[in-house]
Amino acid sequence: MHVLFVHQNFPAQFGHIASYLVRNHGFECTFVSERPPGNEGGIRRLQYKLHGGATKSTHYCSRSFENFIWHSHGVYETMKANPDVRPDLIVGHSGFGSTLFLADLYQCPIVNYFEYYYRSTQSDMDFRKEFPTTELDRLRVRGRNAMLLSDLENCDAGYSPTRWQRSLFPATYRDKIETIFDGIDTTLWKPRREGETLETLGGQTLPKGKKIVTYVSRGFESMRGFDIFMKIAKRIYQDRSDVHFVCVGSDRVCYGGDNRHIQASSFREHVLSQDSYDLSRFLFTGMLPTRDLAMLLAHSDLHIYLTVPFVLSWSLMDSLASGCTVLASATPPVQEMIEPGVNGLLADFYDVDSFVRQAHEVLNDPASYRSLGQRGVEMVERDYSLTQVLPRMLGLYDRVIKRGRPSP
Repeated sequence: MHVLFVHQNFPAQFGHIASYLVRNHGFECTFVSERPPGNEGGIRRLQYKLHGGATKSTHYCSRSFENFIWHSHGVYETMKANPDVRPDLIVGHSGFGSTLFLADLYQCPIVNYFEYYYRSTQSDMDFRKEFPTTELDRLRVRGRNAMLLSDLENCDAGYSPTRWQRSLFPATYRDKIETIFDGIDTTLWKPRREGETLETLGGQTLPKGKKIVTYVSRGFESMRGFDIFMKIAKRIYQDRSDVHFVCVGSDRVCYGGDNRHIQASSFREHVLSQDSYDLSRFLFTGMLPTRDLAMLLAHSDLHIYLTVPFVLSWSLMDSLASGCTVLASATPPVQEMIEPGVNGLLADFYDVDSFVRQAHEVLNDPASYRSLGQRGVEMVERDYSLTQVLPRMLGLYDRVIKRGRPSP
């Protein structure tokens, strides 16, 4: 069996699946992306290149679709130039649109990963009223969804990582989409061992005798509530001297239009300029190697996670798998994973008072809240670990392959 994976990046959502298929089932796996070619763990990597894309003269609302077509064509040309690759199944990440033209190159079925269907209201776009979107941003939603609708029509089956994310897609296509999470490696993301300590992180020394509060986000931005987190953190450290905040992430905006609303060079700098913060109480690590981040989360006394209604961050699931006491925003993607008082704690996204009150309760006696972390570990192991998820994924592949691709 030969599976062709398609994604702009490697390994992204598919690297661990490809490794599992090669290692455990003897599959042949090819991965086409924008990354340099090579061979990794038995996975053959091919590189596609873009030869064009949207420009300033391209209508703002169709730029995403224009780029989608260029990515799709780049993948098509690369695969056409490698006729020895004859897949039995194609798996791609929709939204990047890269599988679209492959239906004209191969007769095999296509499975697409559907992560998010855009909406202009009751969504990430209008949740944060203090950072309003423009009229063109709202109109652009339809152009962005055109990519997804093309892939929904073109593929034989799809899947989304959470029930909430699946629910955003049009009812007409929803029966075509299963809910299968990406999978958490619980051999990496796991609670700390008895007697294990953490003294340095990324070459920096952590203060001794302090409780650790963690915040993790690929970018420090409004969609992941960085500004709200800093308000919470300030209130906490003003009341107590026994806590240190470790913030993992980069000074960039990955989602949304924060840069339109600020004068500073980054959203983090903007937030820090809005108030007086004692930065000696914080450690900003930048992006950490995966194993260092796993070690940090395993030693966290409290993990704070905020998000608007948007794609669920892997960091939330990683922190649950690590046994963290998680205090998170009561927004739809989070509420699917956390039941307050059972495997974590929730507060309204904007309710700084509630976040601070619950944070103090945890930090006053972290040991008494570790049962929440233990139930988080159990939930991940039961429902979201690689050992549970990968067989489900393989089952989807098997069903699609057996059905075959219908005649045009």
